[in-house]
Amino acid sequence: MIAPGTGLGEAFLVWTNGCYLACSSEGGHASFAPTDGRQAALWDYLSCRFGHVSVERVCSGLGIANIYDFLRDADPASETVPFAAQLARESDRTPLIVRAGLVDPVNNPLAAAALDLFVAALAGEAGNLALKVLSTGGVYLAGGMPRRVLPKLTDGRFLQAFVKKGRFEETMGTLPVHVVMAEAALLGAAQYGLDRLAERAIGGQQAAPQD
Repeated sequence: MIAPGTGLGEAFLVWTNGCYLACSSEGGHASFAPTDGRQAALWDYLSCRFGHVSVERVCSGLGIANIYDFLRDADPASETVPFAAQLARESDRTPLIVRAGLVDPVNNPLAAAALDLFVAALAGEAGNLALKVLSTGGVYLAGGMPRRVLPKLTDGRFLQAFVKKGRFEETMGTLPVHVVMAEAALLGAAQYGLDRLAERAIGGQQAAPQD
């Protein structure tokens, strides 16, 4: 499971004793690994700003704004004055960049390019995670961002970047990839609470004195 939202969450599930065991991680703070020249230039740009370039600096809602800044600073003339003014009024620029890149990419080429670069980097990291845990049960894209950029995830380019792992490309092609559309965090918390209540109820029955 890889979940880009405000930040980036990563975890994996292991089937054991008849149920899934959720294993958490801080994978979002691992180092970002560029896969081509443009991503390498992005890494260099962010390294100058932040020092350590975590995956979260790129593959998250905040990452989209960072990517946009990188592309704009590389070609300042490509940002239109009206859109720059709109961004300046926003405390959170990501929703505006996403909307512009999806709805009106012709007039907002920087926003569209930022989304393309975000999706490519996310695909690369999702593939890395899948290889590290050998995710034969599939990869699930959760968090708020995948739902918002769904058209960019389903046009084929995400999967092309996801499977691009050299000698393991054929293996990667066998791993299903899903986008979680439900509010999985809330549902999971509710299910966890219900499971613990059920365990207590069973334990209470077992401890009850016998007549």
